[in-house]
Amino acid sequence: MLLKNKKILVGVTGSIAIYKTLELIRLYVKAGAQVRVIMTEGAKKFINPITFEAISQNKVLDESSECWDKSQDYNHIDIGKWSDIFIIAPASANTINALANGFGTNLLLQTALAYPRMKLIAPAANTNMLKNPITQASLKMLKLCNYEIVSSQTKELVCKDVGDGAMAEPTDIFDVTCKELLKDEYWINRRVVLSGGGTVEKIDDVRYISNFSSGKMASSLAKALYYKGADVCLVSTRGYENLPKDIHLIKVQSSNEMYEYLVDSIRVAKKGVLTKPTLMDNSTPTLIMKRPFLFMVAAVSDYLPSYPQEGKLKKELIGTLWNLELKQNMDILKSLDKEEIVSIGFKAEMDETTAMNSATKMLENKNLDGVCLNILNDENSFGSDNNNIELILKNSSYEFKGSKLDVSLEILENLQREFSQYE
Repeated sequence: MLLKNKKILVGVTGSIAIYKTLELIRLYVKAGAQVRVIMTEGAKKFINPITFEAISQNKVLDESSECWDKSQDYNHIDIGKWSDIFIIAPASANTINALANGFGTNLLLQTALAYPRMKLIAPAANTNMLKNPITQASLKMLKLCNYEIVSSQTKELVCKDVGDGAMAEPTDIFDVTCKELLKDEYWINRRVVLSGGGTVEKIDDVRYISNFSSGKMASSLAKALYYKGADVCLVSTRGYENLPKDIHLIKVQSSNEMYEYLVDSIRVAKKGVLTKPTLMDNSTPTLIMKRPFLFMVAAVSDYLPSYPQEGKLKKELIGTLWNLELKQNMDILKSLDKEEIVSIGFKAEMDETTAMNSATKMLENKNLDGVCLNILNDENSFGSDNNNIELILKNSSYEFKGSKLDVSLEILENLQREFSQYE
């Protein structure tokens, strides 16, 4: 119930992409949100309002249903007061240009004019209409006026043209909505670096040594940080599919690659974040310096082949027995520069009797601020969608159980409470 008790207003304009909005609303409702829909007369030519009423479980607001009865809030003023966020998806080229010029010629435009909080726009139009200099100028103006643009995508359009203009996927719009509704001042403009997945150590060009780490926990944590408003960089080997597009993803394989990119990413993280100006608050670009975080979630190989080979080793030359020589790998987490950064390590163990002792030693020996202990068993194994984590800090500990995204959000809430007092 990620969006429990959140109130979302969805504006729908006349576009063939309207069918995607049905899936978007389903995602909102499944996440616990209350959803209401405003439809333009053009939108009603594509889908009957009753379909949106069935999906949202609320009456659609349109020109014919607007009501000024004080006992209701179905008008372009009160429905804006009701909602926490306003999403226009799909937003036609006509609507985009009308919004940028302050027109109020239909109910949706009037609602947008009266709406004081953040508004999301998901454009959907023919490529030439979208790329028209007038439309592009309108989008730039809206970005400066408290609108967030969820970029369209390039694909074959209904008109059979191939180009930019298709509405963003519902999951992408959902992610941006979650970020706007869940962001927290503590995490906004804070850089966070994560590692994820099991490293891949080359034996030859077709064989490697790795482990069963799926990368799902790192990706869930990266998504939770994105929702909280952080500037996220994920360095990972796998499990990074379907992440929000604004997460900076660096795909690696070997532990050496991972180490080099982590060093660079941490160096960048310590430089802070330069904010973007907006017309709404007359702001100017400002360098924000918040203490960055490092989450070392990756399962780095303890050993790697001493002599990785080019090409493919032939079994006829190896023989019936293969004595593969391995050497101990570097300790990435211990080697990284953790000055002026909050560093959290992850520890996977299978023996419950020694797990806590191992996690405590890791906290001390690697100079960490916290360790997330994960005891693997039949119910909690690599690749599962759920997790059982104990967050161990220097003077306290917390235990979480549930989906990896829920656990990630709880970890962040406790870290925020623990470290905000030092800033």
